[in-house]
Formats: sequence, C-alpha cells, structure tokens
Amino acid sequence: MQQDRTVSKAASLACSVANVQSVAAAPQSGHKEPSDAMRGEEFRDDLRAPGALNAQARKALSAQELLPFTQLNDALSLLAIVQTGVLLAAAAGLIVGLWGSPWMLAGIALMGIAQHSLFILSHEAAHYRLLSHRGANDVLGRLIGMSSGVSMCTYRVTHRLHHNNLYGSEDPDTAIHGGYPRGKAYLLRKLAQDVVGWNAWKTYAYFFGAPAINEDTQRAIRPLDDTSPQLRKAARQDRYGVVAAHIAMPIAAFALAAWHGVAVYLLVWIVPLMTALQPILRLRAVCEHGAVSDLSSPLTAARSNRTWGNWSNRLLGGLLFPHHVNYHLEHHLYPAVPHYHLPALHRALQARGVLEGAEVRDLPDTLQMIFAPRKPKATAGVDHV
Repeated sequence: MQQDRTVSKAASLACSVANVQSVAAAPQSGHKEPSDAMRGEEFRDDLRAPGALNAQARKALSAQELLPFTQLNDALSLLAIVQTGVLLAAAAGLIVGLWGSPWMLAGIALMGIAQHSLFILSHEAAHYRLLSHRGANDVLGRLIGMSSGVSMCTYRVTHRLHHNNLYGSEDPDTAIHGGYPRGKAYLLRKLAQDVVGWNAWKTYAYFFGAPAINEDTQRAIRPLDDTSPQLRKAARQDRYGVVAAHIAMPIAAFALAAWHGVAVYLLVWIVPLMTALQPILRLRAVCEHGAVSDLSSPLTAARSNRTWGNWSNRLLGGLLFPHHVNYHLEHHLYPAVPHYHLPALHRALQARGVLEGAEVRDLPDTLQMIFAPRKPKATAGVDHV
C-alpha cells in the first residue's frame, strides 16, 4: 500500500505535472476523486478490470525504475522539431520545384506525412511532454497546432477523455477506431474519401472539441462540457488563435506574392492538410486501437506496432508512426513518458515479461486484422466517421 502511494507520488513529481498529468504506474486502493481545482484536468490512471495483465503491468516498475523514463529532455524534443522542420521544408521544396507537373502529387503526399509529424508533436505538448517549462510547452504546442489548424488546448481536453475512458461510453475516439474489422471495402472507401478531403471537416471538428457521434451510444460527446473552467478558457482562446492564424496566413501570402502567393500557400499547405494527411490520421488511429479483442486491459485495448525488424515494418512505420508514436500500448500505460523514452520503456516491460500476450504486432499483421472481413452485426460496435 505504501509502495503504491510512493510510486504514484514519485512518478507525478518526476513529470512536473502535479494534479493534472497522471502516471499509470500502480493502482491505489481507495481511488481518490480529484479536487474541484483539478476536476476536468486530470489524466487518470487506467483502473479498468483489475485482472492479471493489469496487475502485472503496474507492478513491473518500481518508483526508482520509473523515474528515468518520465524525465523530460528539451534537447531531444527540439531535435524532433528540427527533424520535422527539415521534412516540411523538403516537401515544400518538392511541391514548388515540381510546380505544374503530375509529380507534384509526390510532394503533397510527403507534406501530409510531415504535417502528421506536427500533429504528433502537438500531442506531446497536450500531455505536457514537449518542454520541461509548462509555459514554454504550451506556447510552442499551441503554435505547432495552430499552424495545422489544431487547437492544442481543446485537443488536450478531448484527449484526456480518451485516456480516462478508453473504449468506454465517454471515449471520443471510439467513433474513429471502434467496431473493426468492418471489411476491406469499408476501410478502403473511408480512406478514399479521406484522400479527396471529404472527411477533413470531421477531423477539424474533433480538434475543435466536437467529436463525431458514437453510434453505439448515440451520444454526441462534448469534452468541453466536462473540464475545468481554466482549461475551458484556454481552449476557447486557443480556438480564436487558430482561426485568426488561418485568416492571416493567406493574407500574408497575398501581400508577399499576390495571387500566386495564395496559390502556393494553398497547394503547399492547405491541400495536403485536407487530403494527404487525412488517411494517415485514420489509418494510424485504427492501427492503434482497431480490431482488438480484449478491452479489459490497456495491454490489450491498445496496440504497439513494430517499426523495426523487417523492411515492411520500417517502411510502413516511416509513413504512419513518427516520433515513436507506434509505442501506443506503453503510452496508455504510462502517459507521462515522453516519446523519446518509449522505446526504452518498451524494452524494460518486455524484459520483465509484461508484454507477453499484449497487443504488440508487426505492422503487416495489424493491417491484415483491420482489413479483415466485417464482424457480425451484433458485435460490430460503432460506426466510423
């Protein structure tokens, strides 16, 4: 009992996110309700079904063993930002260099991959994991999100519900990844719609706090109704900033190069956001949570996809999983671990046998599962967005 309390306290201190960012390190008997000051802000421990897998996972690491994994390294975060910036510049150069050629589509596809990396960095900031200084983390996270039309502060609220209610009735992401497999034709149709921008408005509604309706519960989840006044205010201000930025950018492009500047802005930035990025977001989400068979533990309700080993893992991993986001199971177990420590955390859990029977797969195996024939209607779950 005392050890459990020590684990939770030490991990929380190490993360420098007291009363907000919870570390799923060990269970506590007599789960304490959050105070009024933190209610609607906390990333709670995943306390579902105290079965053998959960107990094994939470007892695998002592407080002392967990602490190094939660330490923030600003240099590594800045390196990830620079890597993403280089990819963005390369994609932009390819689009401009191939202007008017059909090969420009390759540049647009690369830009979508690079913009996805921005989304993952925004995700890190939403977890307070991008920079060690809270204010700097939020400023940079908001700017990164703003550039791609994402309200990071609103996403923080929405994503909190996903972590706290994985596959539950309050999980805002179930409408995206639930109910798989739904048949090859279904997923291919959705991906085709994404490529032409048909579903982009749903993506941005999600990042503005209005996720799609969960068809299983027929509820339109509104995360901003379940959050603290402080986070609600920050989310509102952030959304205003995102809208203002996307009004200012085309105006700036016009001021620099008249209508040609606007055309470059649209093709280099907006078209990839609305098209190439969309199927990547869907496919990654479904690979992380789709077609799982056991929702009783985060070890089996979330999936880590190998991006090492064979060439197909490496190739698909490069397209879908930047910044170690493929370690999704580990992220759900320990959401306060920054992305650059997730590979080491995976090895530590693997060495202790925690991942035996867990959802850790080669990417081709995951794709085979999510593109499998549709489930019978009685167990198909929710409709996708």
